[in-house]
This record gives sequence, structure tokens and C-alpha cells, in this order.
Amino acid sequence: MVGGDFMFKINPYRPGAGLMPMYIAGRDEDIESVEEMFNALSMNIPTPSIVFSGLRGVGKTVLINKLQGIAEEKDIFCRHIEVEERNDFISQIATCSQAFLRKVSAKEKFKHLIQKPLDAIKSLVVSFDANDNTFSLSLQEKELYKSNSLTQSLTEVFVNIGEIAYKTEIPICFFIDEIQYMKQKELGSLIAALHRTNQLGYPVMIVGAGLPKIYKMLSEEKSYSERLFVYKEIGSLTYEQSCKAIEEPAKKFSVEYSKDAIDKIVDVTKGYPFFIQQLCQVVYNNTNEKTIQKSHIENCMNEFLKILDVGFFKVRYERCSDGEKRFIFAMVKCGELPCTISNVAKNLGKKVKTISPTRAQLINKGIIFPIRHSELDFTVPEFDNYIRRLGEYKQWNESGLDE
Repeated sequence: MVGGDFMFKINPYRPGAGLMPMYIAGRDEDIESVEEMFNALSMNIPTPSIVFSGLRGVGKTVLINKLQGIAEEKDIFCRHIEVEERNDFISQIATCSQAFLRKVSAKEKFKHLIQKPLDAIKSLVVSFDANDNTFSLSLQEKELYKSNSLTQSLTEVFVNIGEIAYKTEIPICFFIDEIQYMKQKELGSLIAALHRTNQLGYPVMIVGAGLPKIYKMLSEEKSYSERLFVYKEIGSLTYEQSCKAIEEPAKKFSVEYSKDAIDKIVDVTKGYPFFIQQLCQVVYNNTNEKTIQKSHIENCMNEFLKILDVGFFKVRYERCSDGEKRFIFAMVKCGELPCTISNVAKNLGKKVKTISPTRAQLINKGIIFPIRHSELDFTVPEFDNYIRRLGEYKQWNESGLDE
């Protein structure tokens, strides 16, 4: 850094995508339950997989990262996969499976087990990941490994590495974040592969996380997915949990909050974990007192909202096309959320069937999600109030035209 004043202050709050807070509030029960699952897995006992769902910023990624640390302490082979919209899931699952084989082959007595699962991985990559050059194969060899069924190929990989996991007593757990971005075909193949592996009694499980739409995706893909996964919704914190999220990090620095200050933070953030971390970070940076008062919170509100508006909210808003933005405006104009698709259509002056493609695009982008029959809401709390602060929305709302 060149020139200017620079003052660094240690801050115990950590807002950010997947950043581990100094204190994880309100998830003790979930952590204990999954830890018991890991204990069973470590004993070579087939274990149900678990999927956490929730809105952006409730701490799904933080939770599965914490769980991965616990699993690794129990000598479970773990790999983290973050599915992206561009989608490279096949490449990632193949890479993770190869990493498991490398771990196993490090012991001489297990090297003879490697070839069969390696052939299964080759088949998966050659057949369904055209951009991958991991294996240098001739055209004749590629034809030999070629498969037309993703489900069959992925199942062979899972069954083969599962069998080795059983024989070597090295259980496997894949941590898959952003499941909602998986293609339906890939998701169906993953469920089928995991199902067959569990039927054979092999110690392989998945800890997944994604937006609320993933429950519907899983159940629509395979009817037996409801028996294969434990479903757990992650939401905002209770008042007591919010208090701990606010107070515990500051205790290390001998800083406390008055009850009025805590009540104000809970009221503003609605117990939403990311907002608690962000607001408390701003307040902590701007306060040098050992007791933080309600007035300190109020003095920081403008900075808090500005940070959200130019970062957290804007990133999501700018990913939308003009047509998608108008759809969002129409949702906000409904007044109360969740809103019905028919009211959105009414606010746009269009028929429901003509705006359905835009609805689907926004769901796929993770901006909105369906609730019950024909109802919609935003995946980020307070997103509607951000939209109301935008000049673009005010102009559109005043014009009353979908242009």
C-alpha cells in the first residue's frame, strides 16, 4: 500500500460467502446428528446421506465446511465439490474419485485393488467429459471405454470405490455445495449411483447443500431419494441463537453489548446469519467502547445498508437480464412476499404462460424460488427492500409500463 493512512483493527466478525465465523450459532443439534452419522460410517456401516437447504447467507456452506473438518478428524476420506452454473460436476466427481484411489494406492497391500475403479473413472470421463484430457488414450482405447449411459457409468465408479472403501476401511464422504446447479440428468445419475452403493453396504455418503428448490429436484428425479437422504432446512436464528452469534465473538476481546443494542441488531437482521456478521463487523469497526450501545448500531445503519447494496444485493441484481429485472420489479410491486405468479403477470400486463420462461430463468440463477403452488419468493432476505431503493424500480413503478 502506497501513501495514505492505514489503520488495521482486528475484527471478530466474518461476513462473506462460506467464511467460517469465530462462533457458529444455532447449529449444534445438526452438527451432533451428522457426527453420529460419521461415527457409523467410520465403523463401515452404510449411512443415509444428508442435504441441507436454505436461502443465501443462512450458513449452509459454513455448516458443511465445519462437518467436513469433523469427518476428516475421524479419518473419513473427504472431498468438497462446489457445483457451478457452468457445471463441471462430472469432472469434479472423477477427480475426487481419483484422489481416493491415490490415497489407497499409497499402501502397497492395496495397490492391486486400483485398476478396476480406475477403468470405471476412465469410462466416465471419456464418455461424459469431452474437455477432460486426464487420460491419454488412443481413439481405439476411447471407443473401448465409451458408454452411452451416465447412470451406469457413475454407478460403476461409486460401486467400485465403495467396495475399496469397505475393504480398506477408509470410508468416503463427498461434500457437495450448490446442488441446485446440477443438471437433472447428473442429479438422477448421482442418486442412482449412491442408492446402489448403499444397497451393497458400502460406506459412501454425501453431505449436500443448496437452495430450497433442491428438495423438489431430488424427489422429482427419483422417488426413492426420500429414503436415501435426510432432509434438513437451515433458516434464520432464533432470538437466543442470534444473541450468541452477536455476543460470543466479541467476548474474546472483552467487548459486550447492551440488551437494547442486541435487540436492535436482531430486529434489523431478523436473525439472518450473514446480516448479523455484516452489521456487527461494521459496528465493531466503528466503535471503540467496551460496551456497544443501541446508538452505536443506529449510527452504523447507513454504512451497513450501503455495503449490502453495492455488494451482496447488487451482485445478484446485475446477473439478471432486463426482462428478468422487470419480473423482479413486478414481484416487489405485489407488496407482500411470497407472491403468486398470476399477480406478477398482472403487474407486467401479461399472461402467465408468457412470463413462465423468465420465471424458470430466475429460478435457475438462484434469484427466486417457488413456494407451494404458484407462489414465489426471493432467495435472499430483504432483497425486495433493496429493489425498492433502486432508481430503476422507482422509474418503472411510476411509469406503469413493462418496457
